[in-house]
Amino acid sequence: MAAANPRAPASEPNAAGLLLSHLVTSGTVAKEMLKKKTPPCFVRFSRLQQVTNIQAQIYQTNLEIELLELERDTADVVHPFYLAQKCHALQCMNSHLEAVLKEKRSLRQRLLKPLCQENLPLEAVYHRCMVHLLQLAVTFIEKLETNLETIRNIPHLDANLKEMSKALAKMDILVSDTEELAENILKWREQQKEVSSWIPRILAEEKPHKHGLIAPPSPFTS
Repeated sequence: MAAANPRAPASEPNAAGLLLSHLVTSGTVAKEMLKKKTPPCFVRFSRLQQVTNIQAQIYQTNLEIELLELERDTADVVHPFYLAQKCHALQCMNSHLEAVLKEKRSLRQRLLKPLCQENLPLEAVYHRCMVHLLQLAVTFIEKLETNLETIRNIPHLDANLKEMSKALAKMDILVSDTEELAENILKWREQQKEVSSWIPRILAEEKPHKHGLIAPPSPFTS
């Protein structure tokens, strides 16, 4: 390793060099003392300068990391890759609109022309799908009025629920009354059966008394 040239231009002075030059200028330290072995205090000054430089590098690195994180968070908005995709989509839309404008007259004529009683061309691959689609359309049309009525009744749903609750309460009352009436009818039938069973006995008891009676003489006979 080549020795340092004392006549080479001096590099940028650090804190230790500035302190030494200040001490030499004020006469506190002689130049002969500096030519001797470097004392421990100057070694500490150099280490302190190195620590300061390392801290500055760490701060700069942290700042760059924060900038990279910010760029990552906003990549979906300002990242060139996503911007290129959006530009491509806009270009495709623009080309489609240009094609529509070129065919503006023919498209207007086709829209003005009625399509009633005309057969629209359809590939054979989609015939099965069209059959299924027509079945769904028929089912939808059949249930359309019911679905519309259901949608109209949605705002009145709370009132309908209250009326249904009142009707259910009335039905409960009627059911209880009907059960009570059925019990009374069953009791009445049992009583009627008992009465009907007693009638033959009463009639049987009354017949002997009728046969044992003697008729009084008639006032018209001599």
